[in-house]
Amino acid sequence: MNIERTTISGARGLDRDEPLSFEQDAPGRTGVDLPAAPDAPDRLGGLRRQGGIGLPGLAEPQVVRHFVRLSRMNYAIDYGLYPLGSCTMKHNPRLNERLARLPGIGDVHPMQPQSTTQGVLRLMSELAHWLTELTGMATVAMTPGAGAQGEMCGMMAIRAAHEARGEPRKRVLVPESAHGTNPATAAICGYEVDSIPATADGRVDMAAFEAKLGPDVAGLMLTNPNTCGLFERDIIRIAELIHGVGGYFYCDGANFNAIVGKVRPGDLGIDAMHINLHKTFSTPHGGGGPGSGPVVFSEALAPYAPLPKVVQRDGRYELIEQEDGPRVGRMKGFHGQFGMFVRALAYMQSHGRDGLKQVAEDAVLNANYVMEKLKDLLPPAYPGPCMHEVLVSDRGLDGTGVETMDLAKALIDEGYHPMTVYFPLIVHGAMLIEPTETETRETLDSFIRVMRGLVEQARAGDEAAYFKAAPVMTPRRRLDETLAARKPVLRWVPEAPVAEAAE
Repeated sequence: MNIERTTISGARGLDRDEPLSFEQDAPGRTGVDLPAAPDAPDRLGGLRRQGGIGLPGLAEPQVVRHFVRLSRMNYAIDYGLYPLGSCTMKHNPRLNERLARLPGIGDVHPMQPQSTTQGVLRLMSELAHWLTELTGMATVAMTPGAGAQGEMCGMMAIRAAHEARGEPRKRVLVPESAHGTNPATAAICGYEVDSIPATADGRVDMAAFEAKLGPDVAGLMLTNPNTCGLFERDIIRIAELIHGVGGYFYCDGANFNAIVGKVRPGDLGIDAMHINLHKTFSTPHGGGGPGSGPVVFSEALAPYAPLPKVVQRDGRYELIEQEDGPRVGRMKGFHGQFGMFVRALAYMQSHGRDGLKQVAEDAVLNANYVMEKLKDLLPPAYPGPCMHEVLVSDRGLDGTGVETMDLAKALIDEGYHPMTVYFPLIVHGAMLIEPTETETRETLDSFIRVMRGLVEQARAGDEAAYFKAAPVMTPRRRLDETLAARKPVLRWVPEAPVAEAAE
């Protein structure tokens, strides 16, 4: 029997709709006792505050409970599966966290004399060595703070290389199956973006690609494996063609997780590639920690890589921050996200080369397992095996009145963070699922069971109203995401007192 009930408190079991701290304000209430200000000359030069500053008056238990209740609304990798396609939300080993907090590592300061940071510089040098060895590239710029800044770093190096040759160019080719930041990066670097369509099997249309080549093409920005979860079979030919017109090959390395230890991008003819340390090498992602997107460069682009860099001379490590040459300018004020460097190197060394190869193999295996178990209800968008993520369309929901967004919202009621939806744009009603290599078969089976159950409910034809209303078991119901994006409310404004409003 299905019984719907609205509770008196508005809570749903132990989860409640928590008001803002400002909305709980009780003037004069405080959780701490502060000593009275001593009688002394006015150190502020008469600029004392004339009125209140609007901080809420709260008791200590209110503050603690407020943030605990908010934390219950968070979804995190430590809570459950994050099936976000193209994001590689994997487990962050606690060993890495322990090492990042060691004395001399967790408390190091970027302005310390180099004589006191030899171990730190050695660690950065060893990570750089791992990155160049795993990718087959000549050098690496460690400072970029995220994948998007890494892309900009790579494209700036390409622009610098053309300018050094005295032949600035204006066009960059970007396949439809590339990550969305690729065309944005090309545009912000001053290039015209020329899109390349995909074939029926989700890969670069080679005929269209060749037709767009010319002496004004600065380079190509391609994601491989691409955002359809597929390896570009013609990648070596693509590299030969772009080099044939004097251009450079930039590869978005966000999906390196699928091929690490199996394929070296440098062997494919790639000139520059950023590596998201959080995706491939398990440093915390998003709000869990600062981004880090080192960029590896081929011999052709190595002279244009930005500083600083670590070199070893006479048995000591030295951070080179200035050097003559046509290099790209600094990407950051200091030397990169060192805490992420520690975690990434710990991940690499604890796995070893064979372990990293298994990372890629297990990631691909898990994605194909999910695809095989769902394909009769949610057919893959493209035929054949996938790489690290499976892309399905909404064809399995045809005629049900339920759409991709409805299915994603219903997943929230089931206790799962939804997969990536409506991306890539070249697939109608896209659902992009990446299970990663760190999830167990039992976890995947539970997710598959829920996905199958929801699709079967939708196909039964009597649950459309629920799907349109989902989620219904959360403190907030379905939000108007379009309005939130176009007219975000970023500041809380208190309501005017009744008497004041009447005036």
